[in-house]
Amino acid sequence: MLEIYTVTFFGHRQIDNIIKVETLLEKQIRKLIDEKEYVDFLVGRNGDFDQCVSSSVLRVRKNHRDDNSALILILPYTTAEYMNNKESFHSYYTDVEISRDASGVPPKTAIQIRNREMVDRADLIICYIEHEKGGAWQSVHYAMRQGKKIINLAKD
Repeated sequence: MLEIYTVTFFGHRQIDNIIKVETLLEKQIRKLIDEKEYVDFLVGRNGDFDQCVSSSVLRVRKNHRDDNSALILILPYTTAEYMNNKESFHSYYTDVEISRDASGVPPKTAIQIRNREMVDRADLIICYIEHEKGGAWQSVHYAMRQGKKIINLAKD
């Protein structure tokens, strides 16, 4: 049976040095693709870091290896952007999932619920956290309490 290793990403909404962050991400992504049988990369779509992750995963899959990984977008709820552009979303991401537990709650709460679901599924958290505040930090702090393995690209 295929052994799937799941990686979740969290980082600040605004990133100052995108090229640096993408270089650090690509190194980690290449390493995971080389070492693991199959990797699910779970990502949101809520700011600079999430965009860095998606483009880095796609670039590594295109230039290095694309037969043992998936880029999965996890939305906290169905958005108009998604509904109006489903085909485009599904051509960019390997799969798109919408959180069941997060639907029907206020948007900020929905994102927190979705993030906890992503942590609960993950074998590894890769983050870019420079300061201990905000939603990304809350999610990584939750991951710490769950005993998850965490790589903080801003510190390592």
